[in-house]
Amino acid sequence: MKKKTNYGEQLFSLTKRHLLVFVNNRVRVFFTLMVPFIIFVIYIFFLRDLELMTIEPILAEYGLSLEDATLANYIHTLIDSWMLSGIVAMCTITVSIQINTITVNDKENGINRDFASSPVSSPILITSYFLANFIITFVVCLIFLLACFIYLAALGELIISFVSVLTLVGVLAYATIAGVLFSVFICSFVTRDATMASIITIISTAIGFLIGAYMPLFMMPEAVQYVCGFIPGTYACAMFRYAFMNDGINAIAAYIGNPELMEQLTGSFGYELNFFGMTVTPGYQALALTVFIVVLTVLNVLVGKKLTTVLGALSARKKKNKTK
Repeated sequence: MKKKTNYGEQLFSLTKRHLLVFVNNRVRVFFTLMVPFIIFVIYIFFLRDLELMTIEPILAEYGLSLEDATLANYIHTLIDSWMLSGIVAMCTITVSIQINTITVNDKENGINRDFASSPVSSPILITSYFLANFIITFVVCLIFLLACFIYLAALGELIISFVSVLTLVGVLAYATIAGVLFSVFICSFVTRDATMASIITIISTAIGFLIGAYMPLFMMPEAVQYVCGFIPGTYACAMFRYAFMNDGINAIAAYIGNPELMEQLTGSFGYELNFFGMTVTPGYQALALTVFIVVLTVLNVLVGKKLTTVLGALSARKKKNKTK
């Protein structure tokens, strides 16, 4: 009697294997964890004061200044929450891109050849790569999010409700799904570590600008803004900021009591996302991200077998065709 294949056990074992490959490479773990923290340190030492300089003239127009300790604390809360939420959103993509080195290494080192000769089905192997990538990316981003909370709490700037925290975790999970689908689709076509390293460098450098993590999208050329509108991370970043900053903005508004000033403050940071001249509210941001997830899922299904390409077999086939 033919033994029934246990696909659940296969998926669990393969996912566990990918996770162990990541954990056992301490250098990879270190640099993966360091990516968001390096950007965070750069912000603290170089960008934070620049952000404050953009706020001071707006306050001066209304006869306010950062000499007011309470107001200064609220403004610092606004600036830090804006930037940190952008970094978290960016990391759902940059961390996921780096995790794809596991897949590329399996291709280049011929490990996929062993998988191909085993009873493991291709869909199960592909799903295990997705699942491992999601788990690692989500955990790394969650650790950084907790570090953000600790940093803000230490400065007395943590103005966020428990409901907003739960919303942030939910947005993080949703954004991680989109980020993993986006990065895996790109890396499906990569078969060499050298190529992968170049892609990681390019995407890690550019993605922060393209999703509005470093600066509001309205500060970019109009053509670039349209390109940004077709990147799922743009909507994930906007959703993070809404969940992260909403309670703080309400506290500042209650303290200042000037709706016009609050409109200028939130507008200067691009708190609201605009696409083709229309304001995209959080509900539509979530809808847009859902559409991207569906589209990317379909694309990944269509090219999924490229994740499990057996290079040795392909090379042998090409040589055979040339001799005919």
